[in-house]
Amino acid sequence: VQLVESGGGLVQAGGSLRLSCAASRSTVGRNTMGWYRQAPGKQRELVATMGDSGSTNYADSVKGRFTISRDNDKNTVYLQMSHLKPEDTAVYYCNLHENWPVRGDYWGQGTQVTVSA
Repeated sequence: VQLVESGGGLVQAGGSLRLSCAASRSTVGRNTMGWYRQAPGKQRELVATMGDSGSTNYADSVKGRFTISRDNDKNTVYLQMSHLKPEDTAVYYCNLHENWPVRGDYWGQGTQVTVSA
């Protein structure tokens, strides 16, 4: 599976961006799509995930500011980011994790998000 991200860029603090991630095929069975980020010198961390049932999980640092959504017809997951802060600056990676009936873990190439003060 290939995951292709888009929508990153440079934005001022308080601004908004929308990230998109398109998968090269339909997801299968039980799966989770989500977003992770990695800032310079830091470990990759979870931002938000959404399961095939629609359940969501957010990092505390983005709750109330970021919203994850999926369009299964388009095999695409989105991350709407609002009220951005300089500490949101990172490379954002899309992830697809399939649990059943097939198992797989796939990553996109990453898209840079830079928030200026």
